[in-house]
Amino acid sequence: MASISANLFVVIVSTILSTTLSASVIEDLKNLIPPPDFNTTIMTNCLNNPTLRYCNSSPMDLHEIFKFTIVGSHLCNESKNPNCVESFPKIDLRNRPIIAPLYLSFSFFWKYCPLSVLSIDLSNNSLKGSFPTDLLQCTQIRALDLSHNELSGEFPIESFSPLTNLTVLNLSYNHFLESDQVSETWFFKRFTSTSFLHSGLLLDHKEFRVKLVSLLVGFPIFVILMVGCLGWICLHRPDFLPRMLQSKHKFTPSMLKAATNGFSKKNLVGKSEAVDIYRGTLRDGTKVGVEIYLDNITKENRRKLVQECKVLVQLCHKNTVRVLGWCDKRRFGAIVTEWVEGQSVEAWLLGANPPWKHRLRLMIGVVEGMCYLQERWPDVGYDLRTSSVLLSNNQEPLISRFKIEDDHINNSTKKIYKLGVFLLEIIANRRPHEEFEGGEAGFIEYVRMHYPANLQKAIDEKMKLTESGFEQVKQVMKLGIMCTDRTSNRQPSLREVFNILSRAYKSFSVFTSPNHKRSHGDRGKGNKQIQSNLSFFRKLDVQESYC
Repeated sequence: MASISANLFVVIVSTILSTTLSASVIEDLKNLIPPPDFNTTIMTNCLNNPTLRYCNSSPMDLHEIFKFTIVGSHLCNESKNPNCVESFPKIDLRNRPIIAPLYLSFSFFWKYCPLSVLSIDLSNNSLKGSFPTDLLQCTQIRALDLSHNELSGEFPIESFSPLTNLTVLNLSYNHFLESDQVSETWFFKRFTSTSFLHSGLLLDHKEFRVKLVSLLVGFPIFVILMVGCLGWICLHRPDFLPRMLQSKHKFTPSMLKAATNGFSKKNLVGKSEAVDIYRGTLRDGTKVGVEIYLDNITKENRRKLVQECKVLVQLCHKNTVRVLGWCDKRRFGAIVTEWVEGQSVEAWLLGANPPWKHRLRLMIGVVEGMCYLQERWPDVGYDLRTSSVLLSNNQEPLISRFKIEDDHINNSTKKIYKLGVFLLEIIANRRPHEEFEGGEAGFIEYVRMHYPANLQKAIDEKMKLTESGFEQVKQVMKLGIMCTDRTSNRQPSLREVFNILSRAYKSFSVFTSPNHKRSHGDRGKGNKQIQSNLSFFRKLDVQESYC
């Protein structure tokens, strides 16, 4: 009775599986209902052979057992067993890549695996994924062949413990993870190395030797290359190192070359006989100005450059350009400063035609910067020409082009002289070295010649002045002339210059205030500021004939 029912459903399922092996097969199996006498058939089978696996399941799932019976009958025939009604000795699905994965997916079949199955062959099916552990529920098998597939991942050694009858195993040509346990446990003693050829489980001694030699040779080479690269980075591009390992103020030619795009002409903003000035961008995005000294630098000059720059990087004032660092190679010397997007004072005077108030505020800013340097860093010299003093985006003057000077006492007199020339340039809007034959000396003589009787000719004609403004310009011009006198010991100090300019700026604000009324009392307040400035000149006994 059981055999008739089984044969009947084998015919049905054979028809289904021969037409399609897609997901519809699994769906059709779910929809099949056991015949009314199936329960009786199963109970009879269990009485006759209680070792059947489904006999020990509790509770019995008749629907699952029914599907197992159908799939088992079909699989027996697919495996070309001679008499499937009487016995089912082998599962042979080698070279069947289409249906082999389907049968592996029937977990209910492997759960009740027939006890008569002694051999399973699923070789050469391109099976992928992890090891199909459902097969190991057939604990009675004697042979298992999973060779020539693409199985990968961990190999379940412990799951093979119940397979005490297994004597033939072939896992060759797969991609399992290498495991020392395979060669060191009982598992390897049961089988020969041919069971694991190119499976990934065992060490290939020849391949291992190649890897070992490669490691012994390659690793030192790798270390040497890494040390070489790290050394090159430390010497040439330390900006690639972590910030904590970088030298704070020291730059290399390679860093500056990268920052200026190879010292391209596009980034060249200034050039003279000894210095080229480039703009650039460091690796961290900081915009910089790079002053490159073209002459070969001697060892002594390099030492002086470093000493100077160690002082200059400490300068910190709103009216000084910040020095970021230096480069002191044998044929390459450079000072790196912050980049100022604004223009020079010279360009500002020529292009913007600034009013007197703005010029006065600029003078005060420059003197503030000079006072800071004089009080904190008296040895630091600087270029005070209008072409060298820069303007920031908010019109704040910035002193630049620094250097260390030895005799700061005499240099103090020189700095006051340069300030006097600078003040006169601001008022006259003239370029001494380009417009006068004697340079600065010719320019100063020109101003003295017109002061005070012909003062209007020495003042920038584009600067519109009120009566009070004209008086202030006259005072500041006298102050500039006094600063340029290095022979009479009557030069004012920087602090005195700052006080005069500050009072002039305050008095200018009084005269130009929208709320200012031209009353006698107000004129008195403004005149007090002017008189205060004039008292300074009288104190120094500056006579009109001097000018």
